[in-house]
Amino acid sequence: MKLGLPLVGTQIAQIMIGVTDTVMIGWLGARELAAATLGANAFFVALMLGSGFAFAVMPVVAQARGRSDDRTVRRALRMAIWLVLAYSALLMAPLWMIEPILNAMGQEPEVSELAADYSRIMQWTLFPMLCVMTARSFLSALEHPRPALIATIVAAVANAPLNYALIFGHWGAPRLELQGAAIASILSACTSLAIILAYISWAPALRRLELLVRPFRPDWEATREIIHLGWPISLTVIAEIGMFSASSIMMGWVGTIALAAHGIALQLASLIFMVPLGLASAATVHVGSAVGRGHGRDVLLAAYAVSAIGAAVAVLGAACFLLVPYPLVRIFLDMANADAADVEAYAVTLLAIAAAFQLVDGLQALASGLLRGLKDTRTPMILAVISYWIIGIPAAWWLGFPGGFAGAGIWAGLAIGLACAAILLTMRFFLMTRKFARIPAAVA
Repeated sequence: MKLGLPLVGTQIAQIMIGVTDTVMIGWLGARELAAATLGANAFFVALMLGSGFAFAVMPVVAQARGRSDDRTVRRALRMAIWLVLAYSALLMAPLWMIEPILNAMGQEPEVSELAADYSRIMQWTLFPMLCVMTARSFLSALEHPRPALIATIVAAVANAPLNYALIFGHWGAPRLELQGAAIASILSACTSLAIILAYISWAPALRRLELLVRPFRPDWEATREIIHLGWPISLTVIAEIGMFSASSIMMGWVGTIALAAHGIALQLASLIFMVPLGLASAATVHVGSAVGRGHGRDVLLAAYAVSAIGAAVAVLGAACFLLVPYPLVRIFLDMANADAADVEAYAVTLLAIAAAFQLVDGLQALASGLLRGLKDTRTPMILAVISYWIIGIPAAWWLGFPGGFAGAGIWAGLAIGLACAAILLTMRFFLMTRKFARIPAAVA
């Protein structure tokens, strides 16, 4: 809890930036909200595809810290930043060409054009956001989570007035609508990065690591390890995020109202999901540190702790979606708009289904975090791809269209894919750690 709560807070603060964007864009209307949903999903896929290099820092640094290897700690951070810089440069062209891609996927041309305007500005947020994720993973592995929490909270607080000014043209700013939301995101990300870099540069507790010494000196061994661990993590994350992005495409086939409702329900479900995601990072750190120290029994204790907490949070989140869906949905809507009532009714239906998969969504995230602490990334990648793309997406398509359940069927298919991932990844973790059950608990 000591490590996990700040990480959870960081994740919630980060998602609140997206929630703020969705709320204020929702005030513009259903078409703008649908376009932002498509553009944000495209950007998020690009972000998560590169996130594996950031996430890989956590188990590498945690295990190195467990065995007091400062050299590996320092070099892992440096080479991860190199990798996210190269990745960000490579992804600029695909993000710029998002409009013809969306049109080819059957989206409405006007919505695709608006989504492209949004995405072409948001793409400049890619490098600073990946740097923030890398530094956040690094600090978490060293059990210094509070600076990242503070930086993210500051960015989230700054994002709200920036959005209000740039989307609607208040306080002397131009009215830029979707483009204004994207510019606000760039400024928020750069603010967060500046705060974290200042802490890494000046914190007395980190000076002995000499983190910024010889920043341009390559370390190919560290680079290979980050790539070796990072690309399966990226594909694992993108398999899940891609499933939700594919669901957005399918919701666009249902209609603009359905897509706008999907964007609202997805933001609310993502907000609850930040809790198990933060706990999963804490699990990665504790498992990695225990492995580095050679304390196998502590690996299992970490697994039991995060699973119990994650299950409790999932039950509370599901209860909120079932008991108070209308107030939650109305946060994102101006009920004076002509189509607001239709969006609200559709989103409430989707939230009822989201309540059902809160538990399995949280468990699959926790199992992934535990496996990363063991530096096990390739097999979880395969299990995730099977769960999300061989089971989840076909189920969503069949239930949504041939099955005739439209948006509700699409979301039911997502729940099936998440349940499969939760079962398979949890089984994988306990199969890998059977031997630890016979090891006495570590004595400090």
